[in-house]
Amino acid sequence: MHTADQLQEIYNRMFDHFGCQDWWPGDSPFEIMVGAILTQNTSWQNVEKAITHLKEAGLLSLAAMSALPAEELAEYIRPAGYYNIKAGRLQNFFTMIKQNWDNDLDSFLALPTAELREQLLGVKGIGPETADSMALYAAEKPIFVVDTYTHRILSRHGIIPEEYGYFEIQELLMDNLEENTRFFNEFHALLVRTGNRFCKKSKPKCADCPLLGAGSLEE
Repeated sequence: MHTADQLQEIYNRMFDHFGCQDWWPGDSPFEIMVGAILTQNTSWQNVEKAITHLKEAGLLSLAAMSALPAEELAEYIRPAGYYNIKAGRLQNFFTMIKQNWDNDLDSFLALPTAELREQLLGVKGIGPETADSMALYAAEKPIFVVDTYTHRILSRHGIIPEEYGYFEIQELLMDNLEENTRFFNEFHALLVRTGNRFCKKSKPKCADCPLLGAGSLEE
């Protein structure tokens, strides 16, 4: 089975099992981008608590959050963990938008994909996964987000070597899948759901996994 066919079968099986994921949750591109930074090294449940704190305080906007001192911002996002570090990363992001785009987030998000990613990756504390999450989910650019679940599922099914890194995995996916924002969004969300539910790091639940026996993946 060709790689493109294997990937499509993985997608089909996950979609048939879980249905549409409607991910990333957020009321605005700005909220999605804040969430992408907050979700680093923590669960989404903790991020939701931090987002709720910001919303209840009427602070979930670029103008309001960028005006907060680092210490105060850190307190609002405390539930997300590593709150002092993440407050600094958020401020780094806000500073870039202010200095380069005069706080015009819409114009920034309208950049071509490669230029958008380059500017995001130039922000201290924003790595490839966070930058691509912002590009895909907030800016709706057709780029595949790679995470731990993506690596784990594809390597366990023999589609990629264990030693493949972020950009090697991303290149393989984008070379073998239709370039479509909605499709990339759904595929990534389904990989996260499958990895979290079945393809666990130490004790995978293979017997119940929707990917068991998919095509020639188990050969």
